[in-house]
Amino acid sequence: MSDAGREIERLVDLLARLPGLGPRSARRAVLALLKKRVQLMEPLARALADVAASVRTCETCGNLGSGAQCAICSDPKRSSAEICVVEEVADLWAMERGRAFRGRYHVLGGVLSALDGVGPEELRIPDLLRRIEAGGVEEVILALNATVDGQTTAHYIADRLEGSAVQVTSLAQGVPVGGELDYLDDGTISAALRARKRF
Repeated sequence: MSDAGREIERLVDLLARLPGLGPRSARRAVLALLKKRVQLMEPLARALADVAASVRTCETCGNLGSGAQCAICSDPKRSSAEICVVEEVADLWAMERGRAFRGRYHVLGGVLSALDGVGPEELRIPDLLRRIEAGGVEEVILALNATVDGQTTAHYIADRLEGSAVQVTSLAQGVPVGGELDYLDDGTISAALRARKRF
């Protein structure tokens, strides 16, 4: 890699910052792209530019889409009586892969963490509370990862909703302690969603 130009080294450095890719994997990816410039590199560059220009965060739920509202929030067939609360967009996508949930979502953008200085205001918790206060929501499903911070966040939200008419539930069987939704198979997510329980 020492003979490579600055442009290639910059690309390797940028790719190495992606989750799951270290410097060695990034070098292999760059070499594969360079070998197939027309088939891979050029379409990838165009796709990245298109996504950077058009994809934005949904103003309602925090999902990604091409408009002010994502496809889920703008779908009239989805129930607005149920809101499934997830940590990140990847978790929302994992839930959607299972095709078991026909309600709407709310992406927090992380979890509460005293060590990292992440409080409710740094997350989309106030937005969630406003959605619920606006009315029409009957159930909030807390589909947060089974980590200490995930469960702390779930308890915080449940406490904030205590005394309201909204039923608060969480995913049940199939989600292991310490497990993350994005790594679970579709059947496990579907079973956990069907067997949810009051939080």
